[in-house]
Amino acid sequence: MSVTVHTPVKFYRIFIVVVLIVLSVSALIWRAFDLHILDHAFLQGQGDARYLRVVPVATHRGMITDRNGEPLALSTPVDSVWINPKEFLTEQAQWPKLAKILKVKVSRITKLVMQRKTRDFVYLQRHVTPEISQQILALGLAGVSLQREYRRYYPAGEVASHVIGFTNIDDAGQEGLELAYDDWLKGEPGLKRVLKDRLGRVVKDVELIKQARPGKDLVLSIDRRLQYLTYRELKKAVLKHKARSGSAVILDVKTGEVLAMVNQPSYNPNNRKNFKSKNYRNRAVTDIYEPGSTIKPFTIAAALESGKYRPATKVDTSPGLFRVGSNVIRDHRNYGVLDLEHIIQKSSNVGASKIALSLPAVWLTGIHTKVGFGMSSQSGFPGEVSGLVNAVSDKQMIERATLSYGYGISVTSLQLARAYAVIANKGKRLPVKFTRVDNDVTGQAVLTPNTSGQIISMMESVVTDEGTGKLASIPGYRVAGKTGTVKKITLGGYSDKKYLSIFAGLVPASNPRMVMVVTVDEPGDGVYYGGEVAAPVFSKVMAGALRIRDIAPDAINTENRYAAAQPGVIKTPMAGRQ
Repeated sequence: MSVTVHTPVKFYRIFIVVVLIVLSVSALIWRAFDLHILDHAFLQGQGDARYLRVVPVATHRGMITDRNGEPLALSTPVDSVWINPKEFLTEQAQWPKLAKILKVKVSRITKLVMQRKTRDFVYLQRHVTPEISQQILALGLAGVSLQREYRRYYPAGEVASHVIGFTNIDDAGQEGLELAYDDWLKGEPGLKRVLKDRLGRVVKDVELIKQARPGKDLVLSIDRRLQYLTYRELKKAVLKHKARSGSAVILDVKTGEVLAMVNQPSYNPNNRKNFKSKNYRNRAVTDIYEPGSTIKPFTIAAALESGKYRPATKVDTSPGLFRVGSNVIRDHRNYGVLDLEHIIQKSSNVGASKIALSLPAVWLTGIHTKVGFGMSSQSGFPGEVSGLVNAVSDKQMIERATLSYGYGISVTSLQLARAYAVIANKGKRLPVKFTRVDNDVTGQAVLTPNTSGQIISMMESVVTDEGTGKLASIPGYRVAGKTGTVKKITLGGYSDKKYLSIFAGLVPASNPRMVMVVTVDEPGDGVYYGGEVAAPVFSKVMAGALRIRDIAPDAINTENRYAAAQPGVIKTPMAGRQ
């Protein structure tokens, strides 16, 4: 019979194993306590530093609409691709796939990463399409993320580009009304704290830190229908006459609102690849020129306001030329004795010069200043120029004479339209507005209603078979206006080959509602008179505008249009040598 004896050595081994197990369990329990209790704040901070981020909350820019609520500029959500170069370097084998999706060369991605590998945020491509965004997400590349942004879209394209302008890639206004009203239109981005995974994708919104504020909408005075109509007809005229450029402006007589404003050549703000800076400027407010014979109604207005002339007053323009010192002023032909209406109708330089020289110089320049030449239109449009009204003295004979038919004064198309709106609005000058006006506008009286009415009646004769602007006529409506054909200044003086063709007019003449100025610069097909180049554009656009705005026809036969007419020949002194 054998007896098993448990030795002290074996018992000691069991004891050691038990102690080790107890110590191991205790260590695990302690570690768990340390991680979850003692070091929780520190470890949570470390984790947050890697995966918790504060990111901007994108907000959209305010919408721009026409006066009827039709969109002219709006913001659409897009994604931009950005990378963390340090993390993205681990995915180098996948770069060719990403380059193919983005339609860029791998070498471009390589250069971008290597030049900025110490940064945490680098844009790879801005404003990608939703299809590209989905393809990038499907790749699941480390260090590649998408950021929500907004891209500006212009439904009217090049039709309204010079008025609306455009924004840069960061949605900040750069030209036109986008620039002028940038503070009004731009929103204020918000901030939020998010949790991201190892690939930089947002997996959870943790906290909204700052609420995003969208931009405010802007309602313009522009009527998109008139804008399209004006753009179409001006472009046709510029192409037909092989002109260098052109501009057209329509103003509401009663409010000073810009109903349409177009220029040629234009540009498409939706296609940034083909942008040409020379096409950005809004020529109607930035380019100045000598207005030529379109200034003659204001010369006649000065004569009427002086009290020295009445509509039926006669001026002898024979023999069709007028010598002022060493200079000779000429008419197209010898018109003989003309009253004030026929001086405008025939566009007599001689008649306008003799009237100007019979008045103190201050009367002529004073009228120009009153109707808004040489000063801002108060439109607030970026880059608007004031033009120039030269101060002339009574001794400056030739300067006074040429000023009477539009040389020696510089205006913009917008200024010229505003001046004609003064005549159309019973002598009241209004500030120009690019935003819709919903309230009554009080203007500043600068001409008497009687003078304005008489000038309108005289300008009606221009748009007849006997006048220079018959092609501006509109069936069923009375039209008043004035043509202008201006020789352009070159290095050698006034050119006999380069002209500016102008027509300025208002409709309907019985109760004017709209004023329009059309300019065509350097027509190159041999036809250059304002009545042949610019007047037809006025006729086609205004015919459509009258229908669109539902303005009733007013063509009725009228006689004896002047309240008072006393004939009498005024003989003006000949100018001496300067």
